[in-house]
Amino acid sequence: MKQIYELHADVCKTLANPKRLEIINTLGTKEMSFGGILGVLKIKKANLSQHLGLMRSKGIVKTRRAGVNIYYRIANPKVIKACDIMREVLFEQLSESKKLIGKLK
Repeated sequence: MKQIYELHADVCKTLANPKRLEIINTLGTKEMSFGGILGVLKIKKANLSQHLGLMRSKGIVKTRRAGVNIYYRIANPKVIKACDIMREVLFEQLSESKKLIGKLK
């Protein structure tokens, strides 16, 4: 059981980067080429390559080669669900904070 906590923490560390979360959001349920992701995120090739390499090594994304192109997809759709749920929690917290600030004014 302890091993699952360590794996969980390791994946959370990998996801604890705004650009990697943006990559997950960009991919969603579709597959995209490296160039396609690069076009959406507008970051340096080397930077994107590092993020995708780390995410691949942690099993968050999978790849497929077609000729000279490499296509990326989320390895398990539950990762997208988990990120969506966390985003919903954050929006709710933000909304509550705004309500509290409104009451204090």
